[in-house]
Parts: sequence; C-alpha cells; structure tokens
Amino acid sequence: MSVSRRTAAWKSFCAERGIFAAEIGKGRRRAPLFMCGASWHTQAMILIGRNLSPFVRRTAASLNLMRIEFTQQTLSTADHAEAIGAHNPLRRVPALILPGGEALLDSAAILDALDEMAGPERALIPPSGPARRAVLRAVALGQGAMEKLVAAYYERDRRPAALVWPDAVARLSAQAAAGFAALDDLAAASTVPFLFGAKPSQADVTATVALDFAGIVMPDLVRDRFAALAALRDRANALPAIGETRWATA
Repeated sequence: MSVSRRTAAWKSFCAERGIFAAEIGKGRRRAPLFMCGASWHTQAMILIGRNLSPFVRRTAASLNLMRIEFTQQTLSTADHAEAIGAHNPLRRVPALILPGGEALLDSAAILDALDEMAGPERALIPPSGPARRAVLRAVALGQGAMEKLVAAYYERDRRPAALVWPDAVARLSAQAAAGFAALDDLAAASTVPFLFGAKPSQADVTATVALDFAGIVMPDLVRDRFAALAALRDRANALPAIGETRWATA
C-alpha cells in the first residue's frame, strides 16, 4: 500500500471510532506515524507463531476482536527456532512486531499492550475495579491451565519413553483439570452470554483457546466434562474473530 493510501486508511480507522488522529512523526521509509487514541500505526502488525499454540491463538483472536490489522508468520518453535530467535532471544512464541519494528514478547505482555493501544472501548480487560479483577482471575485460570497442559504434553509425548515421569503427567493434568473446573463453575453461574457480559472478554478468549488446546493434545482430560465451559467455548467459536483462529487438525 502506498504511503498516501496508508495514511488515508488510518485516518479513516480513527474517524470511524470517533477518536483523535494526529501525525506525530515519520516511520520507516518516511511513512507518517499517526497517533490514534492511545496507539500509533503505519502498517499491519506481524504476529509470529502458529495457532496450534494457545498463547499465539489467543493473541490472534484478541487482535481480531479489537479490529487491529495484522499479518501472521506461522513459524514453529520446533522447525523455525532461528527465525523466531531473530525476534525473541528465548525462541518462544508469540512475538508481535509493531510497525516501527519493535517486538513485543509473551502473550500476557502483548495483550496488555494491545488493550492500551485499542483504548477502553475495545480493550478486552476492564481498566479498573472489581470488574478488572474478576476478568484477570478468570484469565489466570485459563492461562494456568494452558501452561500445565503444555508441561504435561511435553512430559508425556516429547521425552524419550524411558524418561517419562508418569506422576508428573498425572499431577500436571490434574492441575489443568482443576483450572477448567473453576472456569466451568464460572460459566455455569453466568447469566449473560459470556463469562462477564454480552461480549467476550479476555477471560472468554483464554478459556476458549485453552479448552480447544486440551482437545488437541490431551482429549481424554476434557472429553464429556466441563459442559458449561464447553458451551461457552462453542459460543465464542461461533464468532468469526475467534472461531477462524482455530487450529485445523488433520
């Protein structure tokens, strides 16, 4: 896209949302940088990683829900470690490359930055008070379940068979299941379409991708369990912004 067309596009982006747009300098190739609310843009952000990772997927879904333009490089930590390392020395995903070249690392930090950029009307976590704490607690449950699932999967499936520690797999799986049970209780108690309102928050995004990930790597852990959470997941996946980020299994 030409500089002039990109400039017009971002002015229109800001105008449609009723937020102030101002030129604040020049970016790469002398392209104008615009302040749009609390964010600045010259071109699409780049998300590094595959949506098989629930951490990458929740970032992609959040970008979609916030209506932030991005492209995606579907790099795998197993097959593309060197390329990922150019953006993240830890060679982990996701990384999000901002238009000026800055790399944001780790999904929690990325999502926090995106909420700031999007502004309070489109942010997926409330800005303050009990509502913020409730969403953050649910996010922590979903994120914790994802972390325990990844650890259990690596222990069970990625170690040489002679070195697998079954007790660790059982303990990690039980921790993930406990997180899902707590989220299931929240979903069962909710009187609104999503956990905390009529629209999905980061709690819903994280819970959805966590349960879907469990269905891929440890399906026996969640099969025929957590009915309220599964129904919430299905409602979330019915939204193209979330559902279209699902990892396509063979």
